[in-house]
Amino acid sequence: MTAPPPLIAVIEDEPQMRRFIRASLTARGFRMIEGGTANEALLLVSSHNPDLLLLDLGLPDGDGIELTRQLREWSHMPIIVLSARGLEQDKVAALDAGADDYLTKPFGVDELLARMRVALRHAQTTASSETRQAFEFGSLKIDLVRREVTQAGSAVRLTPIEYKLLTLLARNAGRVLTHGQILAEVWGHRHANMAHHVRVHMAELRKKIEADPARPKLIVTEPGVGYRLRDRESSDDGNQS
Repeated sequence: MTAPPPLIAVIEDEPQMRRFIRASLTARGFRMIEGGTANEALLLVSSHNPDLLLLDLGLPDGDGIELTRQLREWSHMPIIVLSARGLEQDKVAALDAGADDYLTKPFGVDELLARMRVALRHAQTTASSETRQAFEFGSLKIDLVRREVTQAGSAVRLTPIEYKLLTLLARNAGRVLTHGQILAEVWGHRHANMAHHVRVHMAELRKKIEADPARPKLIVTEPGVGYRLRDRESSDDGNQS
């Protein structure tokens, strides 16, 4: 029996944007439920258990960041924030609250769909990724059992910090991780305000795994926010930190 297509919840108070998203998703076979308020979001998510939530931050009855925190108390559903707020602190706040990704309006259909595919695939593989023994990203291979990293068949020598950074990014491939999230996972919560640690070690890691560290293709910078390890669906251009 064929599984039904993913059910996408869209919470957006702008009718024009909702029509755009509805047309884009239904034309590609997605199922969709929609609303325009934070209260509707809570009702739809709790009653329909959607596979993914597209969430606007500026809702008439509440803030999308606070709504994300509430949902994360009981739901692991992927959340992609859609917002006209382009400030870095808004992106960081949304991601730290539990969002999986962030798109600034206006955005294209192809970019939205690519981010959705990454989030849906990541949700399906999160549990198994904890027990996975190897990752491959093109010519980059990571063997967790042997703690070996190779690039184009050649061994890559990493420091313990660089190895932790790379495996963290690999387990979250396609997702943006904020500086705070990376610091907490690799260095511990005591280093939450030391983003320069991440930049310095990420630069060294890029020197070892990127063909051209000045124009990275694997580790993509989200300026002022954090980093993501590109997977096959990612459409971002690499940036130097």
